[in-house]
Amino acid sequence: MRLFVGDDWAEDHHDVEVMDQAGKVLARRRLPEGVAGIAQLHELIGRHLSEDADEAEVIAGIETDHGPWVTALIAAGYTVFPVNPLQASRYRERHGVSGAKSDGGDAHMLADMVRTDSHQLRPAAGDSPEAEGIKILARTHKTLIWERTRAVQRLRHQLREYFPAALEAFEDLDAPDTLELLGKAPDPASAGGWRLPGARCRSVRWPMPPG
Repeated sequence: MRLFVGDDWAEDHHDVEVMDQAGKVLARRRLPEGVAGIAQLHELIGRHLSEDADEAEVIAGIETDHGPWVTALIAAGYTVFPVNPLQASRYRERHGVSGAKSDGGDAHMLADMVRTDSHQLRPAAGDSPEAEGIKILARTHKTLIWERTRAVQRLRHQLREYFPAALEAFEDLDAPDTLELLGKAPDPASAGGWRLPGARCRSVRWPMPPG
């Protein structure tokens, strides 16, 4: 499975788009710069992977070839194509895309460019041997986020089938208090009469049992 990511970066954020091999747009998001943004990007990509996520190939296009963000993408195992602004401009002209710059438009253009024209681009060079330890940590971080995302998706599917009230009650299925309550009340019968105090509960409120 291959996914393509267009990343239009600014000083404090990244506008990204995820696209499949057929050119279908799967997701768009504005992410913050830094570790928090990288984690959100891994999660966004993980939502669109199959169960064979380890076999997935993620290809990203971005108009820079350096910086912590690019280093993090490479370390995570993504193939990164730095796109020269002149190349991007020619791609717009060739495909009749408006030359006016827009965050969402550039992210879309970059995703489509690496999907169709990566053979004309040169991937970013990998890190030095001294950075191999960082690569291992970064890829482990990415893999754990992908696995958590798939587990939450499976949990959501199961709850939708036999316990839909839980989906109405909890905003974040991977939050610690949510998992604790579901562990104690995994079905409608055992959840009867419970109320969960806290901001993550939306409409169905279950009181904690005495003691």
